[in-house]
This record gives sequence, C-alpha cells and structure tokens, in this order.
Amino acid sequence: MSQDVLTTETNRRQLQQIIAGLSDGVILLELDQTLLWANDAALAMHGVGQLSELGADAREYAKRFALRYRNNHPVQTDNYPISRVARGESFSDVLVEVTPADDEERTWVHSVRSMVLADSAGKPESLVLIMNDVTEWASAEQRFEKTFNANPAPAVICRLSDLRYIKVNPGFLEMTGYTRDQVIGRSTYELDVLEGAENRDLAKQRLREGVTIPQMQAQLQLAEGGSKQVIVAGQPLELNDEACMLFSFVDIEPRHKAEVALRQSEERFAKAFRLTPVPILVCNAVDQVVMDVNEAFLDTLAYSSEEVLGKSVTQIDFIDDTGARARLFTALEKNGSVDRVDVRVRKKGAGLIDCAVSADTVNIQDRPCYLLVFMDITERKRTELELVSAIEEVMKDASWFSRTLIEKLANVKNVNSPLLPSVSFTDLTARERDVLGLICEGLADKEIAARLKLAPNTVRNHVSTVYSKLDVHSRSEAIVWARERGLFSSEWRPKAQR
Repeated sequence: MSQDVLTTETNRRQLQQIIAGLSDGVILLELDQTLLWANDAALAMHGVGQLSELGADAREYAKRFALRYRNNHPVQTDNYPISRVARGESFSDVLVEVTPADDEERTWVHSVRSMVLADSAGKPESLVLIMNDVTEWASAEQRFEKTFNANPAPAVICRLSDLRYIKVNPGFLEMTGYTRDQVIGRSTYELDVLEGAENRDLAKQRLREGVTIPQMQAQLQLAEGGSKQVIVAGQPLELNDEACMLFSFVDIEPRHKAEVALRQSEERFAKAFRLTPVPILVCNAVDQVVMDVNEAFLDTLAYSSEEVLGKSVTQIDFIDDTGARARLFTALEKNGSVDRVDVRVRKKGAGLIDCAVSADTVNIQDRPCYLLVFMDITERKRTELELVSAIEEVMKDASWFSRTLIEKLANVKNVNSPLLPSVSFTDLTARERDVLGLICEGLADKEIAARLKLAPNTVRNHVSTVYSKLDVHSRSEAIVWARERGLFSSEWRPKAQR
C-alpha cells in the first residue's frame, strides 16, 4: 500500500476502523484479493519482514504458506481466510496452522477473523484479516490433549456452564463400553458419574460450586447395562477459557469382587470351623498364641474360651509331652505342615487323650498362623495295644512267626511320626547287630548262644542292651523295629524253613 493511500481522508477513516478492531496482526486486502498492507505483527506471525514476502495476492499467499485445520486436515485454497473474506464472508476465531512452504519445520497457529471496510456510501472498499498468534496456547492444549488421551486412568471433562461432557479419554470408553459419541454432548444428568456415591449430596454441591470433589466410592453405569464399582474424584480446570470439571476414576471392581469372594470364603471357613466335630486350634506362628478354637476343642479338653484365647500353647500346657510339643512346632516351622503326628493331649484337670495331629500354615490378616487339627485316636490306640499285648503274650517265642504276621505287626506298631527320635543301626556294636540279626531269624537265646559260641548269660546281656538302645521291650518289638528299617530282610526267613 502506497503512502498516498494512507494519506487520504477516506483511508485515514479506514485506518481508524482497523485500529479499532485490531487484535494483533492485520492484513489489508483489495476486493480483488490483492494484499495492500500488513502490520509488523502480521509479518512476524508469518516469519517475514516485508509485505512482498507474503505474496502479491491470495493466490501467491496460498503458494507460499500451507494451512491446516487443528484436526490436521489441509485447508483448501478457496477456504483460506484470504479467499473467504474476499467472498465477503464474515467469520471469527478460525483456528489454522500456518507453515511456510520453504520451511516445513516452522509452524504457527493463528486465530483469524474477518472485517469488511466500507466507503462513505456503505459499499465494501477494503477487506481486513485480523489474527492472533495462539501458538503457545495451542501447543499447551495439544500437550494436554495428548496427556489426557494417553492417561490410562479413565477420565471425562464436563463444562460447568451446562454440565455437558466435552472430552472423554479412551480409558473411560474401555472401562464403560460407551462410544465417544455416546458421551460427548450428554449431560451429567443423563450419564451420572456420581450415582451411588458415598456422599452424593456433597459431590453435587461441589460440582455446582466448581470446586474440588474429594475421592469417594460410586457406581458407574455401563453401556450394556449393569454397573461398576469405582473411585471417583473431581478437579476443576479451565479449558478453552471455560470453567470445567475433570472427573477421574479408579476401577475397583476386581478388588470389590475379590473382597466379596474373600468375605464369602471367610464365612464358609468360619462356619466349617465352628461346626466341625474335630478339635481345631489356630495360633500365631511366631509365638504360638492361640487366636481361635472351635467348640469341639473346648468340649473335648474341658476348657472355656477365656482359658485358651490370647494364651500361648505353652501356657495352656495341654500337650502332655513338652518334647513332643517342641518337635511339633519345630517341624511346622521347618516344613510348613505335619501330617498325623501322634501326641498325647491332657484334658483340663485329668485324663489323657491320644491324638493324631495334622497341621498346616495359613495366612490370617496377613499374618502366618498354624491351624492344628486333633483327631482322637484313644480307642484305636487301646485296641492296637491290646492286640499287640495279646500277640506278645502268646508268641513269646518268635521263632515261628511268619513273614506276613511280622509285617502286619509292624503296621500295627508303626507310629508313622517323623518327629520321634530314631536310633540308628550303627549305634549298636558289631556283636549286638549279630544278636539282633539272629533274633530276627527267630532264634531263641540258647540258639543264639550256640550259633555265636557265647555263654547264655552273655547273650541275655546283649539282648537286654539291644532292647535298651532300641527302646523296645520284647523280641517281637525288636523284630518290628528291624523290619520297619528293612534290616536283615534278605537273610531272614522263618526257622521252620531252614
């Protein structure tokens, strides 16, 4: 634009109109789309220093600068703001990305509006484009958009002026099953994210006031029906110069289902624990303090709950043998479980009960505990002992024992307890091992004396020592002891078969 143009009265009036509408950069055009003038701000927004670098007209401008919408779609030449204002279109706040054709690395974001300048007769005389550089704002918005969409936490944003959702991220869509179109534009009354909230009234009040909504549990309706347990919170923010509320969610449905399942499991366990007719005790693994016992335990041992709960197994002292008690808990600590260990349990006041104890390690309230089950085997033990006594009484001479009978007797006598102390065969002297081997062959003391060429008294002394070392009291028990350990099995056979 020449200086003469600017000095005329008409154009001074036009300049006043331009200045009145000035926002930032200004480009003045003729009706034929010729670029007449641009202020320094407009030139700077395009990265040029003079008007000619913008192009002589709209056509050259389109060659030198590529325009895209914010959705990354290119702007067609006839939709450039210069072309639109030339057609007499009135528009405002059109957002475009401007990139020089010779430097694609540089991009600005312009907010453009149009103005038509009329002459004294009211006819269009000049066209004006007024633009603001919103690159920084657009960059911040873009970063927010990327962060919002990439956030794995489900989230929606509603506009406080009308309580309608304007943004939703993929996390929310995935969690609820809604599509984007089913959320955007709907109000919080249609899609109530605060439904079933713990403190719904407070949440609604804070939403109306546009202040922070604290975390609280709520029910979120799903697209296909049903609901999901969530933690919801609201945070106010400004978006595009509008007051908004950002709702974020944590899906607690898996935790909720796990809690329900755990509660049901605990209820089933508690019911089975109470109703089981077998005595059961639960104690802390660290100090063996009793945490719970069932009714069968109290009834069988004649204790009250006050006498056992909160006390250690040692304090209650209901296991008769302190050594057996120590070995039991040592095995539990080492292996985590034991199976059918024979112990004697003392009833309150008097009386002993033979029990087979099975125990396992369980976690209760994140603490390791021992669950002990006591099976009363008193009658079984009595029957077994009576049977063994009868056999020993009528079979003091083991010479005619059959292999089958020895095996059956071994099964009866076997206590099947890894906790009990065991004597090694090597603890016997060579002569004592010889004597034990001949006992297992079914030889009497006189026969052993003859076989080993020893005096009968010497043999009797050896037999007595063997009994003492093996902790047995008869020939049959000695045979059973050796049979359990697989000793002399290859060389042993009944005397009658020799």
